[in-house]
Amino acid sequence: MAATLPGSFWGYRRENGRVGIRNHVLILPLDDISNAACEAVANNIKGTLAIPHAYGRLQFGADLELYFRTIIGTGCNPNVAACVVIGIEPGWTAQVVDGIAATGKPVAGFSIEEHGDLATIAAASRTAQEYAIWASELRREECGIDQLHLSMKCGESDTTSGSGSCPTVGNLLDKLDPLGITSCFGETSELTGAEQVCAERAATDAVKAKFLATWQAYMDEVIEPHKTSDLSESQPTKGNIAGGLTTIEEKAFGNLQKIGHRTRFIDVLEPAEEPPARPGLYFMDTSSAAAECVTLQAAAGFVVHLFPTGQGNVIGHPIEPVIKLTANPRTARTMAEHIDLDVSGILRREMTYDEAGDALIDLTIRTCNGRLTCAETLGHREFSITKLYRSA
Repeated sequence: MAATLPGSFWGYRRENGRVGIRNHVLILPLDDISNAACEAVANNIKGTLAIPHAYGRLQFGADLELYFRTIIGTGCNPNVAACVVIGIEPGWTAQVVDGIAATGKPVAGFSIEEHGDLATIAAASRTAQEYAIWASELRREECGIDQLHLSMKCGESDTTSGSGSCPTVGNLLDKLDPLGITSCFGETSELTGAEQVCAERAATDAVKAKFLATWQAYMDEVIEPHKTSDLSESQPTKGNIAGGLTTIEEKAFGNLQKIGHRTRFIDVLEPAEEPPARPGLYFMDTSSAAAECVTLQAAAGFVVHLFPTGQGNVIGHPIEPVIKLTANPRTARTMAEHIDLDVSGILRREMTYDEAGDALIDLTIRTCNGRLTCAETLGHREFSITKLYRSA
């Protein structure tokens, strides 16, 4: 008998109507040299979260646009209740603050120039304390399943990924997409060899053309100019090869199982681009590196992430919970502290794809309702900004 599909979950409704599943007060550095001040504020004020990173100085052009889109989008994510921004100078700091303020959530900016670290940390800590106390009284409310924004990626894939854990995600998507959720897949380079099959899953000819143009641009602008003889040990990685995936084409067809059998993607997003209000599955042009991909999807507003793994990728994210599932019995046994859902029963014929998909739906809703993921409890907060080219 088919499981009853969920009609709702319990989340935090934000000022702009979007729904989050976590309630973070974020201390956000504008640039790399503001990391120390942000970490000091987070240390001072319990219940806040700093996310240090390596960039933000002397970027320009498209690289700078993507940087701002990622930083502002991170602060805008519905899993963030309020945000304190700290930067070295006031101009770019104010730009980030203004971008986040458009959501209506509490946000304040502080610049270190002409103040120094100590005065900045003191002032920012007072505001962060006010935000943390305010956010602590926010309460979850029941929200329709059509308010859910879900992203997906796989990592450290092996032969069990394409035959077990990725199809489990696809089964979930085929069941939840008709209910009006908004979802996202990416990993442009990792679709190589399956790009034509993926293109056929586009909802319209225009979306199909847009996807193929995006994939071809990645090949022309990134892969071809910079590869050596091939992409071995990068795509597929050493872990993929150890797991039995000898070519990128094998990896690609397993990867593609995550979008199910019936769901079609309705548009193509730029990196970190927030999808429009229209629900459905979107493709985002991303790196296949785990931390970069999840960071871009979180910056686009996705609030929970599904991550099938074969050999055992341990990725987490500061603000978007990452649910990891595996069909590899060895990984489930030796890396149990990282695995939220073991679907290795598929390979033993003890579990059907439908049963695995239903189990993942149940776990996803429980996570949306407040259950901590393994990555959250282990402190995995990988935040990696995608950089397009050298700084000035």
